[in-house]
Amino acid sequence: MHKFNVTGTCVPWDHYMVDISNKLEQIKAMVDAKDYFTINRGRQYGKTTTLLALEEFFKEEYIVISISFEGLGKEEFASAVDFCQFFLKQVSKALRFSSASKEYQEQWKDEEVKDFDALDDHITDMSEGKKLVLMIDKVDQVSNNFVFLSFLGMLRKKYLARSVGKDFTFYSVILVGVYDIRNIKLKLIQEGLYTPTEGESTIRNSPWNIAASFDVDMSFSPPEIETMLVDYEADHKTGMNIVEVAKEIHSYTSGYPYLVTRICKLIDEKLEKSWNALGIREAVQLVLKESSPLFEHLVKNLESNQELSDLVYNILMIGGKWRFSTDTPAIALGIRYGYFKELDGRVKIANKIFEMRITNYFINRDQIANLQLDPTSGTSDDEGIIKEN
Repeated sequence: MHKFNVTGTCVPWDHYMVDISNKLEQIKAMVDAKDYFTINRGRQYGKTTTLLALEEFFKEEYIVISISFEGLGKEEFASAVDFCQFFLKQVSKALRFSSASKEYQEQWKDEEVKDFDALDDHITDMSEGKKLVLMIDKVDQVSNNFVFLSFLGMLRKKYLARSVGKDFTFYSVILVGVYDIRNIKLKLIQEGLYTPTEGESTIRNSPWNIAASFDVDMSFSPPEIETMLVDYEADHKTGMNIVEVAKEIHSYTSGYPYLVTRICKLIDEKLEKSWNALGIREAVQLVLKESSPLFEHLVKNLESNQELSDLVYNILMIGGKWRFSTDTPAIALGIRYGYFKELDGRVKIANKIFEMRITNYFINRDQIANLQLDPTSGTSDDEGIIKEN
């Protein structure tokens, strides 16, 4: 029997999943156009699950190389030779699960590749006559490493040379993470890890400025949520009104993948399969109280970035209205984390659950601050407030 999954990658043979075939078609159109691009979305936004689906979706037409930088230590990026050998081994390993022959898999390993010039030549040799799609997940986990910056620069150079018929390289490259890899150089400069040359732009001269814009909406629409509920209903026959339930779930989550699935999981496993407006509301109340990596990171990000925290406070607690502009650093950061969306040209909190969760955080924070100023201002039976708009 299938189940709802909110931990790790979702797979269709074990889990109830939204049909994202329309999104896959849009992404494939970019690959077909030989685009190099990044997929940047907030935590638990289904990025890794999407990559797995893409791997299956592409396999008839492309040789897919899907690797991840998750959990890597500093040793893999200590030097050019360390990175080159690590990369080639990862490519060879990934090809075991592709349509490539075993001989071709082994050819990717080459102990003579000890710098990026040699890696450049090796990729040229291995790419000629092949339609290779390179996908790297969790790429931002090493985004402060200068060796990786050099790797991106090499890919950029090869991409530009290919466009004028003077090189062979990966057909398409997809880099996936929370942070936009195009700003890696700016991050290095800010952290004192890179010094730009005279006349070099500190922001625009990115090793990944070849990236095409990725405009695919990764959130789940009500009709897409319906596809998951249809599969569930076929197994359990609860009699739910699928269309209405999907709309109600979307009204709280705005289609944020983790939140959609978490509500479904709670209704199925904790709330006696109450697939109605009341059951959804009860599930939302549970979500507002529970701990999860998504909300832990939300609080961490608010507490570690004062400008972002002040902006969110102004919007939620004071009613401030801000024009939507990605040129404003705090707004850009909130978009990157998935906390903001655009509505009628204004910055809005991405969904009702985030609104309520963050409002609770600010109310409790202010109450604690007031208690420190006046120890008699608190009450022992105050259980906190859950605000719902």
